[in-house]
Amino acid sequence: MTDHDALDRRPIDSEAQSHAARFQRVRDAHQTEVAEDYVELIAKLIDETGEARAVDLAEWLGVSKPTVNNTIQRLQRDGLVTSKPYRSIFLTDEGRKMADMARDRHHVVREFLIALGVSPETAESDAEGIEHHVSKETLNIFKAFADKSE
Repeated sequence: MTDHDALDRRPIDSEAQSHAARFQRVRDAHQTEVAEDYVELIAKLIDETGEARAVDLAEWLGVSKPTVNNTIQRLQRDGLVTSKPYRSIFLTDEGRKMADMARDRHHVVREFLIALGVSPETAESDAEGIEHHVSKETLNIFKAFADKSE
């Protein structure tokens, strides 16, 4: 048996498992990030203008219409939106629930950053990335801190 073989057989320690679990959480967040951004924007457009069109999503997200179409097809498969060719895009109940949760997380993170002294413009921009990666525990602490600072 070589030294390499012995290393392959050593038990995985709890620190390594904990580290792997954190990275898995980040990978999971990345997978849902695009879906959350899309459903949140679709909800915003429907609430403000009465409809969400692929061309509007492409403009607001700074992506091509084919990119939007591919993502909308995936969101349809995931049961988050409904759409027909050349028609508006609508959220399913599950899509609306996801949009509301994403919007609420974004608001809490934004308000927390502002409570820390970050400018509203920077807080808005930074919240866009943080909102997808923050745990429920941390989000609750952010909310309590921001509420206390009001």
